[in-house]
Amino acid sequence: MIIRQKYLDQLLAFRDRDLVKVVTGVRRCGKSTLLDMMREHLAREGVSRERLLTFKMESMEFDGLDYRGLYQLVRKRTEGIVHPYLFFDELQEIEGWERAINSLHVDLDCDMYITGSNAYLLSSELATLLSGRYVEVEMLPLVFSEFLDFQGASLSSRAAAGMDVFELPDGTLTTATGLLDRYRRYGGLPYLSLGAPDEAAHRAYCRSLYETVVIRDILERDRRRGRRQLTSPDLLERTCRFLADNIGNENSVNSIAGALRADGIKAANGTVDAYMGALDEAYLFYPVRRYDIKGKDLLKTGGKRYIVDTGIRNYLQGYRDSDQGRVFENMVYLQLRHEGFEVSVGKLRSGEVDFVASGSDGRAYIQVTEDMTDSATMERELRPLRAIRDAYPKYVIAARGSYPREIDGIRILDVMDFFLQRRPLLA
Repeated sequence: MIIRQKYLDQLLAFRDRDLVKVVTGVRRCGKSTLLDMMREHLAREGVSRERLLTFKMESMEFDGLDYRGLYQLVRKRTEGIVHPYLFFDELQEIEGWERAINSLHVDLDCDMYITGSNAYLLSSELATLLSGRYVEVEMLPLVFSEFLDFQGASLSSRAAAGMDVFELPDGTLTTATGLLDRYRRYGGLPYLSLGAPDEAAHRAYCRSLYETVVIRDILERDRRRGRRQLTSPDLLERTCRFLADNIGNENSVNSIAGALRADGIKAANGTVDAYMGALDEAYLFYPVRRYDIKGKDLLKTGGKRYIVDTGIRNYLQGYRDSDQGRVFENMVYLQLRHEGFEVSVGKLRSGEVDFVASGSDGRAYIQVTEDMTDSATMERELRPLRAIRDAYPKYVIAARGSYPREIDGIRILDVMDFFLQRRPLLA
């Protein structure tokens, strides 16, 4: 089991505190394994196994169980155990689960950890019942540095000085660029990142994930909740593919509904909005709002979306060389989220900045480009950053080429320095 230390540290920071730990993220991003890591860490520290209790809600053991049954089952299994650690996996499968968790939190001296694959988990009664008494740990698929760990890649001592060359477990050498291209194509789902790339296995796995999220998690949950807003698998898939094809582009309900109507699909704006919201709730896409840099305010219109994993995107749309600039931009977005930044799109009077990354120590303005060797491209990327008058750091992240480290006070960041966090943005 490869330890994903960032997330384990977040759980450990809240261990034995009077807070329910809620791990959220798209299916198969590693949430269940994170609970395994936490459980094994506790066991190594001397916590007896009988105090470490796991409840996997997708097991037949819990089929048909409601929140009352869940509460009674947990109380029975914890009888006589001092301060048990309770791990609930995919808890949203239990109708009314939040009532059981709230009651256990009140009635039992325990430490609770929950995973869920839908944002509804925290927009439900839990947020009301446990107001101020839970903490969310948002989990993503692997970022590039984690992908290297899963590939077993380590910097090679056989490489020439100053070169990023990695050695794989079988002794072969590969360049950092080659591994980054592999990551860009296949994404960072943990299971798929453990070995050499396999196109057929990648497609089969992504198909299974997509069908699980779309058919069961979205359509079936909507039916169970009695909403009946999402009744068309075809419309949901078309909406999903449209969003996947337009990562990094401005999108709105009007534009998507119009594109669907152009393809002969009649869908009211409200219906399209419901389908987009469902895909966001399943953590397949992340909506990103625009930020007025001069007015220092978030705007309500003109936002974009990025997909949770580039491998899923390439499964849905196919791998096209012409799209790789936007796929690279998507990778930068996910890295920024992984580092804990609040990310928005910067709006200027006469242009746009790809990302405004805001953190507790300030913010950074970021442009992303595949290649800046062409003078016209360089000017296009630098112009919006030059127009910003405040003193926060400004960056261009370039995937290819050789550039000075700084131009007019704007820092040019090598792609490996960025993805491997060699030069912190707010340092």
